[in-house]
Amino acid sequence: MPDLSKITCIEDLRAIAQRRVPKMFYDYADSGAWTEGTYRANESDFQKIKLRQRVAVNMEGRSTRTTMIGQEVAMPVAIAPTGLTGMQHADGEILGARAAKAFGIPFTLSTMSICSLEDIAENTDRHPFWFQLYVMKDRDFIERLIDRAKAANVSALQLTLDLQILGQRHKDIKNGLSTPPKPTIKNLINLATKPRWCMGMLGTKRRTFGNIAGHAKGVKDLSSLSSWTAEQFDPALSWADVEWIKKRWGGKLILKGIMDEEDARLAVASGADALIVSNHGGRQLDGAPSSIAALPAIADAVGSQIEVWMDGGVRSGQDVLKARALGARGTLIGRSFLYGLGAYGQEGVTRALQIIHKELDITMAFCGRTQIDDVKSDILLPGTF
Repeated sequence: MPDLSKITCIEDLRAIAQRRVPKMFYDYADSGAWTEGTYRANESDFQKIKLRQRVAVNMEGRSTRTTMIGQEVAMPVAIAPTGLTGMQHADGEILGARAAKAFGIPFTLSTMSICSLEDIAENTDRHPFWFQLYVMKDRDFIERLIDRAKAANVSALQLTLDLQILGQRHKDIKNGLSTPPKPTIKNLINLATKPRWCMGMLGTKRRTFGNIAGHAKGVKDLSSLSSWTAEQFDPALSWADVEWIKKRWGGKLILKGIMDEEDARLAVASGADALIVSNHGGRQLDGAPSSIAALPAIADAVGSQIEVWMDGGVRSGQDVLKARALGARGTLIGRSFLYGLGAYGQEGVTRALQIIHKELDITMAFCGRTQIDDVKSDILLPGTF
């Protein structure tokens, strides 16, 4: 393990992950739908927002600690649910959950994870974590999945609303994405250049969708799993389903995928505890605005009726601070976490969190604030947001 103190930004981790992770899985994480315009805007729109630098302010006693849905967090950041995390690095979800636990931020497991709910509970000493739910046509499977989440000590359910149908991601089609990779000549040549990844995968039994295989009816092998997954996303998902899931779950509920003020008001009416302004990392509707551009109007529309968070394009602590200034109580990181994981496993995730935290702490101080809960839009330069 090299001295990770020389890794100074998320871009450093991205470049290393690109070298170490097989192409189809790196591209799966680092891609968007169609032209990838919204995917790029998620990141670039943050750069247009400028900060007001303040001087001669007492910068002692700084704290980034706050709460997200009542849970204390070391900074207003949670790890977002990302599918196939365990294909960026062997046992990836377990490693991410352990890093998040040690750092003091929430970890969210995806329905489409490689490691299962039970894997996370067992390997983190049943530390509370969050679980992201996709609504499938097989409602019996969803009910059992919710029961398994309760049994695994999941403390909040994150319901994704923007994947009723799948956006087209050209790279996945060209790469022939599959889990595990099909033994084509192209894939075998690429895998031969990723010895660390291959050795890690040889040392784990977790190589398919852990929350689905062995739990969904009719899914016995990888071919049946693939066809089941493709057929199960429910295009008929409605707010009535949100109400049903809220009652069936009975705990804290977070709604992910809100990009419109009207939908934000419906989220409030649903009784959810938080909503996430998110365009699915630019992976669904290409041509939608960036998450940070959509955030202020949504935050204004719902006020304090519900906690507003945002997801998409967060690559630094400065991005976290800007989102907080524009009305997000919390943020989620997906790719920033995956780059760290793909580069160096659990230590890489920890380094990504350290980088973001330090950037957040220092930038907050330069803007004349010492407490994250005191950050408002007046830290931003008028006319740039």
